[in-house]
Amino acid sequence: MNNNNNNNQAKNVAVPPHFGNPGAVPQSIPINHQPHLLSQTQPQAQGASHFPGHFQLSEPQAQALAQAQYVNAHAQAQNQAAHAQFQLQAQAQSLAQLHNASPGVSSPSIATPSTGTAKRANQKPPSRPQGSSQANTGPLFKNMELTPAARRKKRKLPDKQIPDKVAALLPESGLYTQLLEFEARVDAALARKKVEIQESLKCPPRVQKMLRVYVFNTFENQTPTNPEKKDAHSPTWSLKIIGRLLEDGRDPVVAGMPQKSRVKFSSLFKKITIYLDQSLYPDNPVILWESARSPALHDGFEVKRKGDKEFSAVIRLEMNYVPEKFKLSPALTEVLGIETETRARVIAAIWHYVKARKLQNPNDPTFFMCDPPLQKVFGEEKMKFSMVSQKISMHLSPPQPIHIEHKMKLSGNCPAGTTCYDILVDVPTPLEKEMSAFLASTERNKEIDACDELICASIKKIHEHRRRRAFFLGFSQSPAEFINTLIASQSKDLKLVAGDASRNAEKERRSDFYNQPWVEDAVIRYLNRKSAGSDAPGST
Repeated sequence: MNNNNNNNQAKNVAVPPHFGNPGAVPQSIPINHQPHLLSQTQPQAQGASHFPGHFQLSEPQAQALAQAQYVNAHAQAQNQAAHAQFQLQAQAQSLAQLHNASPGVSSPSIATPSTGTAKRANQKPPSRPQGSSQANTGPLFKNMELTPAARRKKRKLPDKQIPDKVAALLPESGLYTQLLEFEARVDAALARKKVEIQESLKCPPRVQKMLRVYVFNTFENQTPTNPEKKDAHSPTWSLKIIGRLLEDGRDPVVAGMPQKSRVKFSSLFKKITIYLDQSLYPDNPVILWESARSPALHDGFEVKRKGDKEFSAVIRLEMNYVPEKFKLSPALTEVLGIETETRARVIAAIWHYVKARKLQNPNDPTFFMCDPPLQKVFGEEKMKFSMVSQKISMHLSPPQPIHIEHKMKLSGNCPAGTTCYDILVDVPTPLEKEMSAFLASTERNKEIDACDELICASIKKIHEHRRRRAFFLGFSQSPAEFINTLIASQSKDLKLVAGDASRNAEKERRSDFYNQPWVEDAVIRYLNRKSAGSDAPGST
C-alpha cells in the first residue's frame, strides 16, 4: 500500500478541481494520457510532473504536495462510502440541468465537490493503480481509447504458386505444379552440391606428382678483352631455376607433349633462398623470395650479376604444403615408417598401428597399451586417445628445406650445368578448377532470373483475372445482394482510411451505450470545448 502511494506521488500533483467550488479541498487528479479526451481549458500545471525539465518543483514543494496528496487520498477513501448516495443524486440533477442548459455554457450546478473531486478518483486508467481503496474500480475510459485492433495477417502465397481456387478452374495447372515441385528438388540438390564443393575447396584434395627442377647458369663476356676499349661490356652471369611437373614420368616440354595440368613452379614453394659467395658479393650475398610478399606466380627464377670468377651457390627451397606437413622424430618414424606427414594423418596412422596390434584396452576403450616402440615415443605404458594429439607435438617439427649446391661455371659450354632434381610434391586435383568454374557459373543465372520474372508476371495476371471473374460471377448470381455487400465493404474501408475503424456503429445505435460511466465526463468536456470555442475572438 505504501509502495503504491509512493509511486503515485511522483506522478500526480494536487491541483484545484476544474468544476469545484473555490473553497473546496483540493484533491489529487490523475493525469490523463488520452489527448482526445483532454479539456482545452485544463491548466498546464497538471502535466508538470510528467515532463521532467519543463516545470520542475523544488524538493520542499514536492514533499509538501506529496504529503497533501496522501492526506487527501486517505480522506477520499473515508468519505467515498458516505457520499455514494449524494453522488447518485448529483449525477441525476446534473444530467437534468444539462438537457435544459443553453449550448456553449457550462452549468455551475454540476461542479460539486462530489462530482468534481471524489468522482474523478474513479477515472484513473488501470495502468496506474493507487491504493486498496480503489482496487475494485473498473477502467472507465477503456471504451474510449482509439487504438486500432491488431489485424490478422493473411498468409502470402509464393509468387510462383497457383492457388487452389485457380487450380480448380484450370485442370492443366497440375502440370505446372509438378514442374514447381521438380524445380524445388533440383534447387535443393544444387544447393546441397554447392555446399559440398565449397567445403571441399576449403581443404582441396591433393595428389602427389613428381616435380623436376632444373638448375643451370649462363654467362656472357667472360673472354678477356682489351681494357683500352671504352665500349667493352662487363662480364656477367645468370643463375636460373626452373621446374615442371612430369607427365607419365617425362618432361612434357622436352618430350613435346601438351601439358595437362598447368601448375606454376612458384606456387609449390613458400620461400626460396639463394646464398652467393660473400667474399665476392659482400653487399648482397643473400637473395630471398617469399610467396607472401610476391603473390604473382612464376614458372622459374633468374638471378643476374656481374662477375668473372667461379664459385658455388647454395639454394634452399621450402615447400608450400597444404595442409601443413611436419617432420617426424626418429622414434615416431620408426613406429609409423613415415618421415614427413600432416598432423591428422600422423594421428590416423597411430590409430591404425594400435588397432593392427590390438593394443586397445578392452575394459576401457578410451585407453590403449603402449608396446616398446610406442613407449619410446610417449614414455608411458598406457595412454589415452585424447592425449595423443598433445603428446606427439614434441615429435613434430617443421620440415627441413631442400638443399641444393650449384657450381657456377663461367667457361666452356653455355648453359653450364646439366643437373636436375626430382621432388615429390602435392598438387591440387584437376577437378578443383572445374569445381571453381561450376561455382562461378551458378552465380550467373540471369537467364533463370528473367524466366522467373516472366512466370511471376503471368501468375499476377492469373490472380487478376480470377478476381475479375469472381466479381462478375457474384454480380450475375445475385445483383442486389452483391451491391449491398460491396457498399458495406467499401464503407468499412472508408472508415478504416478515415481512422474510425475502432468505432462500432451497431453499439452506438443502442441507448445502453450512452449509460456508461464515462459519458458524463465526455459531455462535460464537450461542453467546455464548445464554450471555449464560442468565447474565442472572432467566434459567432
